[in-house]
Amino acid sequence: MENKVVGMLIIGIAIFMGVIISLFNKALNEIVGTSCTEGLTCPMWRSISYQTNVSIGIMSFVVLIGLYMIFFGKEVRIVTKTVKEQINPKNITKENYQKIISNLNVDEKAVFEKVIESDGTSFQSDLVDKTGFHKVKITRILDRLEGKGLIERKRRGMTNVVILKQ
Repeated sequence: MENKVVGMLIIGIAIFMGVIISLFNKALNEIVGTSCTEGLTCPMWRSISYQTNVSIGIMSFVVLIGLYMIFFGKEVRIVTKTVKEQINPKNITKENYQKIISNLNVDEKAVFEKVIESDGTSFQSDLVDKTGFHKVKITRILDRLEGKGLIERKRRGMTNVVILKQ
């Protein structure tokens, strides 16, 4: 949402708070007026005054926040991407693919192709199952592919996610 819209919503909430404060204050004044027999020296009048002033102070603070958002709040855009949006195997052209594959040994090719086949992301444990290689061999191959800048590994719980680098 834009800051101006958020600021206006905050000021709307503050106005709603003001209406509630006013209604509550009116009701309390009626209750104290009928139940307090000491007149203006009754301690409940001071309590009402204190509570009303604190409420108005809080409401004023909320209004100031809303005004700040409207006039001075900087617009910040946060863009998040899923792993599949970040790494798109369709960006690997045939020319790039042939060039990349020609620099890999047979085992590296097998692992790299399995990562591409799985839409650019795969769990390291799945690569062990898909290639039939031992865990240690997959780890060493992934170390080499990562060193060549082709993949990236991210820790996820007890396993790694292997992601194609762009």
